[in-house]
Amino acid sequence: MGGANAGEIASNLAIQSIKDSLGKDGYEMHNMTKESIYSFLKKSIVKANQAILEYVTHSPDSIGLGTTIVLAWILNGYVYIAWCGDSRCYCFNPNSGLRLLTKDHSLVQELIDKGEIKCEEAFNHPDNNIITRCLGDVDADPEPEILTYKICEGDIFLLCSDGLCGYCKDSLIEKTMYRNYKNMELCQKALLKNALDTGGQDNISIVLCATLPLNSTKCRVGLKGKIKKFLAKL
Repeated sequence: MGGANAGEIASNLAIQSIKDSLGKDGYEMHNMTKESIYSFLKKSIVKANQAILEYVTHSPDSIGLGTTIVLAWILNGYVYIAWCGDSRCYCFNPNSGLRLLTKDHSLVQELIDKGEIKCEEAFNHPDNNIITRCLGDVDADPEPEILTYKICEGDIFLLCSDGLCGYCKDSLIEKTMYRNYKNMELCQKALLKNALDTGGQDNISIVLCATLPLNSTKCRVGLKGKIKKFLAKL
């Protein structure tokens, strides 16, 4: 957001801030209650927002820059998802297909909630690029939203910016994942190609996270749930 390289600057500031927060205090989440985890993730996003605002304060010519954000934290068989804006988290499972877990903070989503347009009208709506929450807004707090999702065997989580979901319909994303889900690298490349082929040019962020069965001994992380492969493309 903000034109030129502003969006990249804002997203990099947010990513670094989140990494610092999770790297410094994230290990404590293993002993936290659900409410404490929610509070921790919210504070981490608010801190990232503050990092962007401080950058703008010292760089007046960068006023207007901003970014959306989505993050996922896997812990003890659950994934905790926090987001602000229209970056999304999906869950794909070869047995049940693709499911959108997050809900966009956008004008068209508000129109859907009010019953003024149907879900299928949102993709091509003329105002589908207008978001109602973001990081970097000097006039409003980010108000991140958080949810918990119980992981099932075979789940693959897709986190992405609107550079993917703003150009590729969910049906295309689902079809692509069905064809490629056994190879995360090929799947990520196929999703990126879809975004580019349908008009996406920049700000395309794609992260895939495949979970292993609870009894698996491969790449075990933590006590119960286990990241098989983690890929990102910006």
